[in-house]
Amino acid sequence: MSLTPNKLKRTSMVLIGTAVTAATLAAAALPASAEENHDAPAGYSVKTFSAVGNESGPDDITRLGDSVYVSFQNGVGALGEPSATGTAASTIQQYSLDGKPGKSWQVTGKVDGLTADPARHRLLLTANEDGNSSFFALTPDAAKPLTAYTYSGLTHGGGTDAVTVTDGKILVSASHPADTTGPAAYSVDLDGTTAKLTPLFTDNASATLANGAHAGTKTTLALALTDPDSNTVVPSAAPRFKGNFMLDAQGDQQLIFAANLGTGRQSLQALTVAQPLDDTVFAAKAGQTLWITDPANNKIHAVTGPFKAGQAISTVAPDSGPTSLDTLDLRTGSLTPIKELTNIHPKGLMFTGPTQDEQRGQDTDQHGDNQNGNNQ
Repeated sequence: MSLTPNKLKRTSMVLIGTAVTAATLAAAALPASAEENHDAPAGYSVKTFSAVGNESGPDDITRLGDSVYVSFQNGVGALGEPSATGTAASTIQQYSLDGKPGKSWQVTGKVDGLTADPARHRLLLTANEDGNSSFFALTPDAAKPLTAYTYSGLTHGGGTDAVTVTDGKILVSASHPADTTGPAAYSVDLDGTTAKLTPLFTDNASATLANGAHAGTKTTLALALTDPDSNTVVPSAAPRFKGNFMLDAQGDQQLIFAANLGTGRQSLQALTVAQPLDDTVFAAKAGQTLWITDPANNKIHAVTGPFKAGQAISTVAPDSGPTSLDTLDLRTGSLTPIKELTNIHPKGLMFTGPTQDEQRGQDTDQHGDNQNGNNQ
């Protein structure tokens, strides 16, 4: 079978050892602010800013304080294999809210998960989604910013992907499983240099149907997840699944919503969608800015427009053809392309407010301690 770019993400290659190294680089001298898109579609304002130097493949995006951080994967493979040019590290790039480049850090491997942990003023990262996976904490202002952790309890046979912080808990997706009986997501406890994993629910757990002919009934199905990917927490403004942990099973075309996660009252619902989804994010308030990474153009976009409180926006990632930005209906699972933004080829997504005070409010509402797409 020939492999499309989206399928490559879900395909292992050769297993290699991974060494954990990091080097802090000086800030790059590029344009001081984002470029205003003077051809922005009606009703929307789009500001675009570029990669720094030779970095490429922007993926996850998050905000910490008054900075935005983007992971550039630089062509590194899903198991940490060096790129065609020999690059073995991803770049974490800092930007100001107006697009001015700041510091950058090199992290060995393909950084798949990136989120902020504002309570500890740090970033949390995962590397290598298919295997050889590692976990990192990056404190931007520290003398030694990067701390590497080795996983303990990773039992599903693959790697880790998206990471979310909620109510002080760290949650990660159990990506590229060896079969459908292992954990689909874990909680993470950082102890010394060990990231201890505790399963939250399995790929074959029972879930209630959230849409379709039997939606709202007690009919349950045994999940058979093969592709746990992004995750987030649904804010209270959403019309459905408020406060639930959401796991995207991309290749399975399902969104799994977990209520009372990690407790004896935990319950799962499965929302079927028509196409594979990458990130899905939710506007906690009306008028927020949607940040989008665009690896096809090696750009980051900040979009303001008629986004409504609770609105769900998804990156649709078909097995062939370009990605698109769609509105997701949480009741039916239907997807509606945002036709005004078809020139953007999205990957990572993030909603955020314009001020730090508003950001703190969204952090508490959407992610406990954190706001991110890979979410968000």
